[in-house]
Amino acid sequence: MRSTMNTVDQVISSLDTALRTLAGATHASRPCPQPAEPAAPLDDAERQLAGALMRVNHVGEVCAQALYQAQALTARSEPLREQMLQAAREETDHLAWTQQRLAQLGDRTSLLNPLWYAGAFAIGLAAGRLGDARSLGFLVETERQVEQHLAGHLDRLPAGDSASRAIVEQMKFDEARHADDALAAGARTLPLPARWLMRAAALVMTSTAHRL
Repeated sequence: MRSTMNTVDQVISSLDTALRTLAGATHASRPCPQPAEPAAPLDDAERQLAGALMRVNHVGEVCAQALYQAQALTARSEPLREQMLQAAREETDHLAWTQQRLAQLGDRTSLLNPLWYAGAFAIGLAAGRLGDARSLGFLVETERQVEQHLAGHLDRLPAGDSASRAIVEQMKFDEARHADDALAAGARTLPLPARWLMRAAALVMTSTAHRL
């Protein structure tokens, strides 16, 4: 009976997270990273580029919420479930920071966020069903790809947009730590075809979110 109630509570919590994520009603537990130097004024082209890149980053955080919630639901050990939920809480900071920066840039979040969330949640459930070691391996590969993706954005963001750059740098640091924590917890490396498929899916999402 207790196990059933715990499962019900977890499902309700996951639904609450989904609604908050898609409604933009998330709040960061940490202050938004601030640049060492004040941001320089951006021209229209720079503002448009920064907005598109931060929209992609926001989509990534929407997907992160879905992935971690799904993997927490399917985790077979309580320590792993708590690890997933703790990572999700840190990703909530990223979600709030990118949303705040988009508003400052006068831009919007992706119109397809419900689709991104649903797809990522389904993928997270599938990864979790493979067992804790594989689920952790999926987390490692996801975070490593996100880390590379954020490094690319640091190269592309306007030099004067120190506000966006400070956020992305902190996100990159956190993602690397999440991957390291998953490795330490016993992650099992995913087969190469699975990693290729994940990269291809990420490219499609990034390209679409950049525009929509």
